[in-house]
Amino acid sequence: MIVVADSTDSTLSMFRERRRFAAGAGRHGEGGKRSGHDGADLRISVPVGTVIREGDALLADLDHPGAVALAARGGRGGRGNARFATATRQAPRAGELGDPGERRRLHLELRLIADVGIVGLPNSGKSTLLAALTGAHPKIAAYPFTTLHPNLGVAELEGGHTVVLADVPGLIEGASHGAGLGLEFLRHLERTRALIHVVDASEGEAGARQALATVRAELVAYSAELAARPSVFAFNKIDLPGVAATAAVLAHEIQGAFTISAQSGEHCRELLHAAAALAAGERREVPPSPPASHRVYRPRPRRQAGGTVIRERDGFRVAGDLVERMVARVDLDNDEAVARLQRRLAATGVDAALAAAGCREGDTVRIGDAEFVYSDSGLSA
Repeated sequence: MIVVADSTDSTLSMFRERRRFAAGAGRHGEGGKRSGHDGADLRISVPVGTVIREGDALLADLDHPGAVALAARGGRGGRGNARFATATRQAPRAGELGDPGERRRLHLELRLIADVGIVGLPNSGKSTLLAALTGAHPKIAAYPFTTLHPNLGVAELEGGHTVVLADVPGLIEGASHGAGLGLEFLRHLERTRALIHVVDASEGEAGARQALATVRAELVAYSAELAARPSVFAFNKIDLPGVAATAAVLAHEIQGAFTISAQSGEHCRELLHAAAALAAGERREVPPSPPASHRVYRPRPRRQAGGTVIRERDGFRVAGDLVERMVARVDLDNDEAVARLQRRLAATGVDAALAAAGCREGDTVRIGDAEFVYSDSGLSA
């Protein structure tokens, strides 16, 4: 099962209705030493920016179109009786079953990919700024939490260059711990290369400083790396009476800060160029991939199939991936196949390990889903 990042998809909504996926099954072998066909691969398309996790473990980050992740492997095919023919036994009656494919429970998470993220408290003017810079049409109103979902916009620069900007819903105190669905929004800033901090200067000098401190604290609490991202600061709403002077005082305290009006567009173009320059600088600083060189192949150490013996209330269990797969491949209704399994278990040390653990004649032994009776001559199904 293969997961592919497809730029034509924009959401993970298809997975709301369908949660289970299975690749095609293989086919049985046939007479005349003909092998069965492999099962068909299943390719699942997801939006670019999808992160795949299994529990807390990160499996893949599909951050560019065409990125591919192997979600689950098919099982190894079985082997027919011709595979076990020898000079002295030319027509063995025992074959080997195939392994089942992997079963995995995966979590898909979509993170927006943007060059510049726009952050600030609710009602600071972020959505209005996005509309002014890119022509996007987010929902805008004069009350907090108008923006409930991240919005993307593309701004055009001179020379045909473009910058993708993301406006995330306003942050509030405690957002880094999930308040106001803050975690749902902060994760979309992780891929940005630069940030624009939008501050409502109409709240006065004290209110603006507190707004900056609140957003800064939430970014630090969520991710020190995110808080250290190159940033430009925009003190907004200078179109309102008396706000321009306050914004100028605040901007003087921060190097490279801007006083803007997202509503009228004043100084917004200069702000865009500054943010785009920061994002471009971060892009250039990404180290290039190392040049292709010769490959070194090293043999893997041979894995032992003995497994671990566990005493249970009514018997013993032999646990271990290799020994469990060894048993699962055997047709336990075939006497010749069972006899061959007994020889292999003894050769890998399973019989000796059971005897050392105190297993005696007539005790029950479980390996995977199979159950055996222990005897001095070996396990019997």
